[in-house]
This record gives sequence, structure tokens and C-alpha cells, in this order.
Amino acid sequence: MVKTDGRVRVRRIYEEPDSHDGTRVLVDRIWPRGVSKERAHLDEWCKQIAPSTDLRKWYGHEPDRFDEFTRRYLDELTEDEHAAAVEHLRELARDGTLTLLTATKAVDISEAAVLADVVAGRASS
Repeated sequence: MVKTDGRVRVRRIYEEPDSHDGTRVLVDRIWPRGVSKERAHLDEWCKQIAPSTDLRKWYGHEPDRFDEFTRRYLDELTEDEHAAAVEHLRELARDGTLTLLTATKAVDISEAAVLADVVAGRASS
């Protein structure tokens, strides 16, 4: 786990579920390799919130591109479909702990980290 403010957490889907996870939502567009739906212990798969395929491929989790990725992804999050999904995640966070799950190894520079900041009100979408 990387980020937490008590309400919104970010974890790798490959980590064992934690009793403090609250609502567990996968935010990747593509289902993670090697993880069964049973093992994932998901409450939801919110793939519509994920970055566009073009943005995801351009970024490629290159650390030096993270700031630009964040800017572009925040722009995408203002689009109607994304904006509705962001509001849904905010509602889940208002109801209790929300854990955003991703398959990436570097969760601190992932779309889940950006989303956690948006949902928790630390960044604007």
C-alpha cells in the first residue's frame, strides 16, 4: 500500500486483502494477469475510470513522464463518462474506506495514485 488518508487507499491487487480495505475497486482497464475473480475480492471493477488506451500506452509507467501523465489524465477525468465514475468513487469514499486497486508494480506513479488524490480532494479533476 502506498497512499492512505484513512478514507482512500491505493494497493496492488496482488497483495492479500486487508480487513481495513473497506470497498475494494479495481481501476485498471485490463484485468490483471494471474488473478482470479475470487482471489481479487473485488466489490467493483471500474474500468471506465482508467486512462485511455493511447494515454496508458504513451505513459508506459516511465517515472519521468508521470507529471505529464497526471496532467493529461486529469484532463480525461473531466470528460462525462469519467466524471460520473469519479463522483461514484467519491460517494463510495464518503460511505467508508475506499481501496483503489491496480496491477502496476509502481503504485505511487499509477493512475490509482492520481485517482486517490482526486477522490480525496487533494487534486482537481
